Amino acid sequence: MKVLFRNIFCCVCLMATITSCVSEKKMIYLQGASEAYAVPKEVEANFELKVEPDDQLAISIASKDQELLQRFNNNTLIGGGNNSTTGTNTVNVTSGVAYFHVDKNGNIEFPIFGTINVGGLTTREISSLIQKRVKDEGYINDAIVNTKIMSFKVTVMGDVRNPGTQTYQGERLTILEALGKAGDLNNSARRDHILVIREENDKRVTYELNLLDQQSIFNSPAYYLQQNDVVYVQPNKSQRVKGSTSYTWLTVGSTVVGIVVSVVSLIVALKK
Repeated sequence: MKVLFRNIFCCVCLMATITSCVSEKKMIYLQGASEAYAVPKEVEANFELKVEPDDQLAISIASKDQELLQRFNNNTLIGGGNNSTTGTNTVNVTSGVAYFHVDKNGNIEFPIFGTINVGGLTTREISSLIQKRVKDEGYINDAIVNTKIMSFKVTVMGDVRNPGTQTYQGERLTILEALGKAGDLNNSARRDHILVIREENDKRVTYELNLLDQQSIFNSPAYYLQQNDVVYVQPNKSQRVKGSTSYTWLTVGSTVVGIVVSVVSLIVALKK
């Protein structure tokens, strides 16, 4: 009986050890990153967004001359005096901000210039295009144009703490930041199968990412998210897991063995 009890006890200890190892392997993000980036590496900042149909753009034109700026008033233009500091000199700069909807063909209707195709361009390219026309066509010689995408939204759904659609400021958003804003993954989520659904060039494409593998994350085209991306976090097959189905079976097995140990202990105690 003592031999049986000792063997069962060893099995329990072994199962507990295996359970711990499996759980840790399935829960730790970006495994191997500390070794891979022990020596700093250059980061390719390829997060610049390209304008797509149905985007909302905010385009501002700044000038020291309020009257010249009025030519571009399309009733959505908001003009106001802003103090701008250049070096040690402060000058009064008047700026206007207009909001534009990009139609299905990638066009916007811009004051004076009419239809401008901006589909597939970055905000920097749009600003350069409009600024060049404003100057070259003799409207505003000191014009400064800035463009922003106001509709940068991403949907995170599936097994996360706070699923939903959120709008972000700026143009740089990584998959890790989006998951962080969604409250991170639940314990029952699969960390090795994150799906990013994207529409680009009139086609729908998908990317699979593995949060456990740093190369799968940092080298993925979906590391930097784009507007209207959908991130889906797949749940594990069992909702009672802590990172893997193996954990559940090991936990059940440990419980059964524990019951057997208790019964054997009771029998031993009654025989004494």
